[in-house]
Amino acid sequence: MATQEIKVTQARIAVIIGKGGATKRKIEKETQTEISVDSEDGLVTIEGEDAPLVLKAADIITAINRGFSPKRSFCLLEDEDMMLDIIDLTAACKNPKQMERVRGRIIGKAGKAREQIEDMTGAEISVLGKTVAIIGGIEQVKTARHAIEMLIDGMPHESVFTYLDKKKKEAKANIFDYYY
Repeated sequence: MATQEIKVTQARIAVIIGKGGATKRKIEKETQTEISVDSEDGLVTIEGEDAPLVLKAADIITAINRGFSPKRSFCLLEDEDMMLDIIDLTAACKNPKQMERVRGRIIGKAGKAREQIEDMTGAEISVLGKTVAIIGGIEQVKTARHAIEMLIDGMPHESVFTYLDKKKKEAKANIFDYYY
């Protein structure tokens, strides 16, 4: 029996449980696990026979806790290569004002920068609190992470989008070479 414990924020407990427990039940069904949620201290315990499925359930709960909707979090189950990556912004930001500025650069005006990164990489991105969470395939996450790190380092958005365009063309060329 494999067990995993995750501490979640109070604000996201209701989202993890879902209306009438629907989200929790779906995670349990899809990952063949049993999940208990302690609403008092925010501790989620996941138990199951299959350790990789327990870890996948933990990733889904962590993704929901980091701001993803349950629907977006369930894409972690679509493919075994799907993964969750979390960037902690505290190391790059010395004060709350700088944190706000960095989050603003990643999100962009009306969410356009985040949306552009998602469109160009195929990854899903959530900016919440002091973290940026990314869901996608290995290459998608790697490319999106690098683009976000470029924004954190203060690179102009134009340079970041040029980099993403180049990576997108490389990926397309690699697929073309693979099949032809």
